[in-house]
Amino acid sequence: MQILIVISNLMLPVVFVAIISHGIAHGVKVYDAFIEGAVEGMKCALDIMPTLIGLMMAVGILRASGALDLLAQILEPFTSLIHYPSELVPLTFMRLVSPSASTGILLDLFKQYGPDSYIGRLVSVMMSCTETVFYTMSIYFMSVKITKTRYTLVGALIANFAGVIASVAICKAVWG
Repeated sequence: MQILIVISNLMLPVVFVAIISHGIAHGVKVYDAFIEGAVEGMKCALDIMPTLIGLMMAVGILRASGALDLLAQILEPFTSLIHYPSELVPLTFMRLVSPSASTGILLDLFKQYGPDSYIGRLVSVMMSCTETVFYTMSIYFMSVKITKTRYTLVGALIANFAGVIASVAICKAVWG
């Protein structure tokens, strides 16, 4: 076990040195390339800033207004039929939009039910099986200026839905 800790501690410095060595061996001005990449990264961050601000505002409004809790109450008859805890509805929808808001809801669920409860385990698995679809699409597509997303959204939503179903199935099988 100790060897794995040593390997994991050395992995990042070894990769860092390997990249620099490879660049120097091929005649690349490594520092200049780093600075150029950093400048491009800052430009990209400025380009996507309005999208991020709009997304954060929408998430804040949804959480503060209680709309997610209302949605959970409305969907409760359906969620009880499929044995899906209605407490997870806000997280399920927020997970599509914002990683930080979904983490906040996750922590609220941990405080209320505990991380070792069935709900705590289910949300942990669900967070690993799903993706922040709208956030990811807005960031990546805006950064490379893709406007025609074709079937990306539909495919991502289907994959996310499959992740939610898989997390419920896994947790039912493991923890009942």
